[in-house]
Amino acid sequence: MSGNAKPTINDIARLSGVSKKTVSRVINRSPLLNEETRKRVDDVIRQTGYIPNPQARALALRRNFLIGLVHDNPNAQMVLGVQQGILSVLKGTEYELIVRPVDRGSTTLVADVRSFLERQRLHGVVLLPPISENDGLASLCLELGCRYVRMGSAELDDAAHMVASNDREVVREVVTFLMTTGHRRIGIITGPPGFRSASERHHGFNEALVAGGITPEPAWAVEGNYRFESGLVATRNLLAQDPRPTAIFASNDEMAAGALHAAREMGLDVPADLSIIGFDDTAIAAHIWPPLTTVRWPIVEMGKAAARKLLAGTIDALPEMPGDALFLSALIQRASVAPPR
Repeated sequence: MSGNAKPTINDIARLSGVSKKTVSRVINRSPLLNEETRKRVDDVIRQTGYIPNPQARALALRRNFLIGLVHDNPNAQMVLGVQQGILSVLKGTEYELIVRPVDRGSTTLVADVRSFLERQRLHGVVLLPPISENDGLASLCLELGCRYVRMGSAELDDAAHMVASNDREVVREVVTFLMTTGHRRIGIITGPPGFRSASERHHGFNEALVAGGITPEPAWAVEGNYRFESGLVATRNLLAQDPRPTAIFASNDEMAAGALHAAREMGLDVPADLSIIGFDDTAIAAHIWPPLTTVRWPIVEMGKAAARKLLAGTIDALPEMPGDALFLSALIQRASVAPPR
């Protein structure tokens, strides 16, 4: 090497005293090497600052160094949280993240995802709810030899292919907390149909009421779509009931913010006249007034775990992560809940 010329694979082979093929095997983490040779080549790579050509590696390994994130989710905060978790794991590696939105209602969903996976030759893919609940997509990944992890609000697969949260259990805790505070008339703004998270949270809500000796009131369960506006409309409907609920559980923070806005619109004080609890613990929960009691959903940690599962065995420096499949959410008490008048 001379001047400012960048080192090549031929330079690494010459300085290491091995063949170019051996250098390639070291770079690609081939098991067909003894540890002494691997260390000698790695030391030369580190000393020279050699950076392998990603295109050449992709051709040699017949795959790209790309992790896919496939979603059809109206909750932008969830998607951003997962991205944050994945990118924190990919930082400092040669892997990059590529995000692909899809239409879960499309009749060509599986074909569209197949085309995406085949065209990009992904190392692995993270499937977000609700499409993670589609067993056909998991089977497709297996067929194409593409690693995958399904994210959900309940167990969807074996531990190597799944990260899940305990939505049903934590919502039971939320409703029990409201009943302990003195509330007996409790409404719910559910998530959209077809989302396992919406189903799990609604089931947990009803189970807690029954356990507390309260019969769920159908009129106090109003459907939302995880967006602010739906929380606003749903709360107007709930507060039009006679008698009206004294507390509302919204299945995410955006809808809870809409519920707070609707209460203020109707001249009600939160929490004196109406208690409100959300789910997610996104930034909005702590920034609105009063600060929102909510459920902290460990979405960033789930994103990290998903990325680690996809990279397992490919990056020596990547530490193992305990608690690999189930992630526990937690009730965060702030100022939006008080005993009913």
